[in-house]
Amino acid sequence: MPSSGAAGESKASLGRLGRSAAFGQELELAIDLAHQAGRIQMDRYERLEQIRAKGPRDVVTEVDHLCEGLVMRAVQERYPGDSFYAEEIGEVAAPGAAKSGRVWIVDPLDGTINYANGIPFFCISIALAVEGRPVIGVVYDPTRDETFVGAIDGPSMRNGQPIQVADKELLEDLVVTLAIGGRGTVLKRRKALKSVRANRSMGSASLTLSYVGCGRFDVYAQGAGLSAWDVAAAGLLAERAGAVVTTLEGGPWFDLAYPAKKWSCLAASPRHHASMLEMLK
Repeated sequence: MPSSGAAGESKASLGRLGRSAAFGQELELAIDLAHQAGRIQMDRYERLEQIRAKGPRDVVTEVDHLCEGLVMRAVQERYPGDSFYAEEIGEVAAPGAAKSGRVWIVDPLDGTINYANGIPFFCISIALAVEGRPVIGVVYDPTRDETFVGAIDGPSMRNGQPIQVADKELLEDLVVTLAIGGRGTVLKRRKALKSVRANRSMGSASLTLSYVGCGRFDVYAQGAGLSAWDVAAAGLLAERAGAVVTTLEGGPWFDLAYPAKKWSCLAASPRHHASMLEMLK
């Protein structure tokens, strides 16, 4: 759990955690709320009282709801004309939202199964989309006290330091996440895995995609099964860190017209994106 000193330092240094000329106040709010949610997550880590199955392969905890409620109340108080779209509550449209074109997209606890089982790989993801594109994104990992930030008009950063996608020369040196399946993909996935060094599945799309942005992973690929809240923040920060981000078909990675659980994503360095796309699509 982050120390109170680390949390205090983070709060005192919001300005250097991320920069955005046009959306600085929104970014500051998102960072602060992500840290507050992270404290809730760590306060209840391995001490959960409620875990409920919400599908054959998914669960929800009281922490999901607490973090989501925290963010939604703060956003509604600060920006009452903005809409809110999150994993548990769905879409909440504010009066005048169509005029503002602003939607806050939140995954209150990405990696819930990890969290519920005491596996320390989870995060909160907060993004703001304006006129159909993400303009700020914050992904906070409370177990490592790491704040990943991206802005449409600024650099991607981790704890105040600029990050950049890895640019390894050889395909065989890549460490990847290939979460794809379904008809026709088995042979493609097998071929891709033979071409790279290692495949790791971490259980949190937002955090894994953030790791592409800072070079810990070289490629993130996941087929249909994602939603806007999984990629809105991390996709932006990976892109601003130099990654090429698309769907697995090579199309735009962000489109709110995509139904929930039907999104796909491929993020990689410019050097390797095209070859990975060719292998996987």
